[in-house]
Amino acid sequence: MKVRFWGVRGSIPVPGRTTSRYGGNTSCVEIRPRGAPPIIIDAGTGLRRLGKALMEEAFGDGRGEASILISHTHWDHVQGLPFFSPLYRAGNRIRIFARHRDTHLEAVFSQQHGAPYFPVPLSAMEAEMSFHALTEGARFALGGATIASTRLNHPWTALAYRVDVDRAAVVYCSDTAPFTDLLLGREFMVCAPSLDRPLPPDVVAELARMRASVVALAAGADLLIYDTQFTREEYRLRPHWGHSHPDDALAIARDAGVRRLCLFHHAPMRSDDDNDAILARYRGIAAAAGDRFEVLSAYEGLELALGDA
Repeated sequence: MKVRFWGVRGSIPVPGRTTSRYGGNTSCVEIRPRGAPPIIIDAGTGLRRLGKALMEEAFGDGRGEASILISHTHWDHVQGLPFFSPLYRAGNRIRIFARHRDTHLEAVFSQQHGAPYFPVPLSAMEAEMSFHALTEGARFALGGATIASTRLNHPWTALAYRVDVDRAAVVYCSDTAPFTDLLLGREFMVCAPSLDRPLPPDVVAELARMRASVVALAAGADLLIYDTQFTREEYRLRPHWGHSHPDDALAIARDAGVRRLCLFHHAPMRSDDDNDAILARYRGIAAAAGDRFEVLSAYEGLELALGDA
C-alpha cells in the first residue's frame, strides 16, 4: 500500500509563507491498497485537494469508490467534506465510517451542509453515500483490508484506526492526550485542571487500559501516525485540549515496537522551521535511547510505500 498525506495540521488551516513546506491544511491521510479503492482517514481541508486528484481517475467518470474513516467529528477533521469533488458526481460510491451514538450519523454531517453554513445540502450530493456508525473497538473489512479501532483520550471521544493490507499495517492515532494526567470524556473543559492532584484509582485504571489498547493496536505496525500538536511545555498549559507531545509519541512507539513513527497534527502556530527543529530534536532523543524505529514528521505530499506497494 501507499500512504499519502494531504493535510497535517490541527485545529485550523494555516496557509502562508511560514507553513509552505509542511502545508497548512487540516487532517487528511490517503491509504491506497494495491489495485483497490482508496481508504481515507479524516476529512479535514486536505480532503479538497485529494478529491481533485481523484477526479482525474475513475471518480471523474462516476465510477469511483472510496471509504472515509473519521476519527471524530470536530471541525478540523470534517470541514473538507463539503468540498470533496467526488461527492458531486453521480455513480461514485462513498462510505463514511465514524463513531457516534446519540445522533444519527448522517444528521451529524448534514449540519455543516445546511443553511446558513453551506449552499448545498448533503441530500443534494449526486454520489451514493452511506454512513456507518462505529463503536469503540470495532473491527471490520474493507475489501482486502482489515480495519481495527480503539478509543483515544480526547473530548467527546476520538477513535484510532489500524489498517492492515498488502502485508503491512498503518496506525492513525490523532487526536489524543497522554494517558497519565486526566481522563477526557463527553465534555469540553473551559479551564485547564490541575495536573498535580492524584487521580482516583478507577481513573488511573481506565487510562492504563486505554493506553494498553493503543499500544496493542499499534503493535508491530510499519507506520504509526501520532498526534504531537504540543511540546511537553505547551501540553502542561492545555492538557484539557486532548492533544499529545513527541515524548509521549516516542514512548507509545517504543512500547508498540513500530518501524516508523510519524509526528502529526502540527499546531497551527508552528512554522516549518519550528517543525524542522522538533523533528531534529526527537530524532536525536530516539537515537540516544537506542530506539530502532525511524522518526518522521508529516508534511503535505509525503508518500510512503509499505509492504506490497
